Amino acid sequence: MRIATFNINGIKARHAALTDWLDEASPDVVLLQEIKSIDESFPREIFEERGYNVETHGQKSFNGVGILSKHPLEDVTRGLPGDDEDEQARWIEATVVGEKTALRLCGLYLPNGNPAPGPKYDYKLSWMERLKARAQDLLEQEEPALMAGDYNIIPQAEDAARPDAWREDALFRLDSRQAWRRILNLGFTEAFRTRNPAPGQYSFWDYQAGAWQRNDGIRIDHVLMTPQCADLLTDAGIEAGLRGREKPSDHVPVWVDLDV
Repeated sequence: MRIATFNINGIKARHAALTDWLDEASPDVVLLQEIKSIDESFPREIFEERGYNVETHGQKSFNGVGILSKHPLEDVTRGLPGDDEDEQARWIEATVVGEKTALRLCGLYLPNGNPAPGPKYDYKLSWMERLKARAQDLLEQEEPALMAGDYNIIPQAEDAARPDAWREDALFRLDSRQAWRRILNLGFTEAFRTRNPAPGQYSFWDYQAGAWQRNDGIRIDHVLMTPQCADLLTDAGIEAGLRGREKPSDHVPVWVDLDV
């Protein structure tokens, strides 16, 4: 089963780019971020006619996450636990059943946090504390599960073409990376790096200053797997070429193949 995460930067603006990729790559499951649409306005039909079940957790003009799946989605929940007053649509969960086992899918769009320091950065760090608590719950289930999406975290210097330019950015500040490491160190495996250790591999290139043409990228889209899920991993990759197409998202898909 191929499971991908893709920040599409607006379903209205990118639905053609998304459907073209779906027709070519035919992933089994896609976790979407920044759909920037309320649930009622999401164009479900164009995905359903391609054989995908659709679940969304939308928000007008901002944020928004979703799941497209060729397999039925069960036990769908929306919103990251831990703060009933958080109205930002950044988290969605569902279970998909493969031929061999069930898999819990968690799709996330972690706050950017800029400008840092400041209230937005405080929100990012508090959100990551809630994420850590949910991650611990997943581990305690001792079942295959993954958390995938746009983490807005550059884990290490080799995950940026120009790391010095990001030192004080919320994506690369020490507090951000330490919060990421605390989650990872609970017992998760970061899928892409287990299969692709070399530097110079990115999932985001800004629209400004010819970043794509200069390969001035960063790697901020990640898949974290519980030990039971990591045992099922057969491959992982980044579809970097999509960034060079017409009217692209500034992110590209990151995918894992799991023997489920």
